[in-house]
Amino acid sequence: MHGLIGEEEEHGAILIGTIFAELIVEMAADTIVAALIHVDIVEAGETESGVEWIGGGTGVFLLDGVTAALAKLDSKPVAIASVERNTVDVAAAVATINAATPDAVVQISAYKTCAAYIRAARKAGYGGQFFNVSFVGTKALSDELGKDAAGVVVSQVVPSPFVQSSLLVREYTEAVLKSGGTVSANYSTLEGYLAARVMVEGLRRGGTKGSREGLIAGLEAIGSQSFGGFNVNFSKSGHVASSFVELSMLTGDGRVRT
Repeated sequence: MHGLIGEEEEHGAILIGTIFAELIVEMAADTIVAALIHVDIVEAGETESGVEWIGGGTGVFLLDGVTAALAKLDSKPVAIASVERNTVDVAAAVATINAATPDAVVQISAYKTCAAYIRAARKAGYGGQFFNVSFVGTKALSDELGKDAAGVVVSQVVPSPFVQSSLLVREYTEAVLKSGGTVSANYSTLEGYLAARVMVEGLRRGGTKGSREGLIAGLEAIGSQSFGGFNVNFSKSGHVASSFVELSMLTGDGRVRT
């Protein structure tokens, strides 16, 4: 069974990754791709799920993507519920989705809402799996849940910042150490580090124009390039640099497993 739950939000991200816009670029795989990964995982296990979604903007966008992906598999969520933006008023959503007894819940919301939902759903007897897309904020969700984070899945759009197997992560780790403790290693800062490197390369290639158009031209000129082993691809018709997505699982002691 599939169930959805999320938070009401107004956001411009509906354009990202779906409608090409000349002055919009995105570093990471769009969130719809990550959401569809969750659907594939759920379907591979022949489970039923619910969806907690962000009403409006991003939420509607991702909700439509998840339900469309399920429809292609001749399936649909057994329950759908939303939560008002920037609140933890999850009681109604928990009641709606728990009543359908899904095997998994796909969450599309901010970390406080997701954490409140997870705790409330478990307290009400839910024993299934929770899936989150990367913009939930992995560290924030883990910190908010504490020991209750164990088993929660989060999609990631960059490699693990805690595994030194790639050149990108090793270079990033060196930069973190040089910060003198002002920056901590986590997925968000690694994504920011990568975005900064790509931005600098785009500015360099854009020459001396110093304009939005010059920056876009410089980014498009990057084409296909490796940044520490992480492949980035830009073109005049493609402004989403990466399709990298992997799943991680939170532990109850603050760690992240991939």
